Amino acid sequence: MMTTDSPSDPVEPAPPAQDGGSGPLEPVPYDPSLDDLAGIPAEEVLQKKQSRAGRNLPAAIAVGVGLGIVIVATLLIKKESFLPVVAVAVGIGIWELRGALRHAAVEAPLVPPVVGMVAMLWAAYVHGPAGLVVAWCLTCLAVVLWRGTGRLDGAGRDVLGGVFISTYPTFLVGFAVLLLAPEDGVGRIFVFLITTVCSDVGGYAAGVLLGKHPMAPTISPKKSWEGFAGSVLFCVVGGSLSVHFLLDHSWVIGIALGVGVAIAATVGDLMESLIKRDLGIKDMSNVLPGHGGIMDRLDSLVVVAPIVWAVLTLLAAKPV
Repeated sequence: MMTTDSPSDPVEPAPPAQDGGSGPLEPVPYDPSLDDLAGIPAEEVLQKKQSRAGRNLPAAIAVGVGLGIVIVATLLIKKESFLPVVAVAVGIGIWELRGALRHAAVEAPLVPPVVGMVAMLWAAYVHGPAGLVVAWCLTCLAVVLWRGTGRLDGAGRDVLGGVFISTYPTFLVGFAVLLLAPEDGVGRIFVFLITTVCSDVGGYAAGVLLGKHPMAPTISPKKSWEGFAGSVLFCVVGGSLSVHFLLDHSWVIGIALGVGVAIAATVGDLMESLIKRDLGIKDMSNVLPGHGGIMDRLDSLVVVAPIVWAVLTLLAAKPV
């Protein structure tokens, strides 16, 4: 997030770390000279088939399968063992976001968001939505107090950065923990993951095969309206089947869930792309071969989680 300061007190962006981009958890700088889509008119962006594929597909599939095995195993063995997996992922995401914000001269506090993350996940699982909100509020207060003991220069930016990484992804991921808490929590998490994966797979496949009309060429050149249609279709199918067979609810609820997930996942993806473009980075890190950073994979999940929780809580309180 770029900041605006008065002309009399200019603020230079903080330089990246000396090894920026070299370590697995360091942000990967965006280099337009290496982007074969840079400078191409919007109507021509999706005419390059090689560019549409984008990622290292074999590595991406291998990493995705590995992560899927870990997630499924923890959920099936004992659902509480899924919480440490979430905590590790969010902790890495916090580190990545903090490093990325340095490109905008924001030195967000680290300790309060990390401690608050643990508190939020615990409070959400044990005390529900109210516990999650209270823990988030206390975390934001801790960020203010922690940064308030330091220098005054840039305090406002640093506090806002700390609140940002305490909210995105931590607070939003808390809704996934709310999904896990009930007796049928494992089924709810599987519905959440299946529909989100359907959005990613449907959007990618339709975008590569059919994409001709860019959705937001200045933010995410490879995302097309055809890809969005693929996301909606796959999400509706995946949502209907998973809601019916895993939760014993009406397929109509699955359709509503699928549409909501497709929209939320696309918004989450575009939001992450906008942040990265603004900060001048390509990926949040390179810790996941073929994917980028943890936040490059959580971008859709963190926005989808509240939507799935709301739909399953409000519309599926009782089987229809």
